[in-house]
Amino acid sequence: MIGYINGEVLFSDGKEVVLKTRDGVGYQVYLNKLLVEGTKAELFIAHVFRDAGQELFGFTTLRDKKLFELLTSVKGVGPKSAYSLISALGSDTVIQAVQLENKKTLSKAPGVGAKAAAQICLDLGSKIQSVLMYKGDCESPFIVSGDLTESLSSNMPMFSNANTSPILEEALMACKELGFKEDSILPKAQKILSENDIQRSEQLVHLVLKEV
Repeated sequence: MIGYINGEVLFSDGKEVVLKTRDGVGYQVYLNKLLVEGTKAELFIAHVFRDAGQELFGFTTLRDKKLFELLTSVKGVGPKSAYSLISALGSDTVIQAVQLENKKTLSKAPGVGAKAAAQICLDLGSKIQSVLMYKGDCESPFIVSGDLTESLSSNMPMFSNANTSPILEEALMACKELGFKEDSILPKAQKILSENDIQRSEQLVHLVLKEV
């Protein structure tokens, strides 16, 4: 299953993008953003399997990808509707709308009716907050020049060294968004960092939550 792709933008029309990876394979991905052809880009991918074939949906953050996967678990909400929700409203608005049971806001997205909005609130009310543990921002989602590997290491905090403060800070922020107090989380997080090879804040959050 494909979860992440980086490569050269061969085609982009604001609805789809074709990315050519270093091994010469071109992946066609749904992406509601217009990219500059000839530049380099990186995307998180939700790989959807259907009877008629396979589809790839692209996201600039891991939080968007995880929210998409959660939305598609709701009865009556297909990949296109879930993608429309995130593209039209943004993940933070979707999460807040579900928490507040704001069906009117959810139904503003194309392809999402009142019935689907109500089902989303019903099914995800107790689950939606878990998405907040995943990284929701990206300093450089689209690399437009220079070596891709070098650009990623310098611009993406989640690929930084495991012992650097950004990973710890991002993990603490995610845990606080989930309702945990920093003074109870910090010692556990520091201990886990010192004993494990942590490369992303999401890994640290998962390990911390196992101990609380």
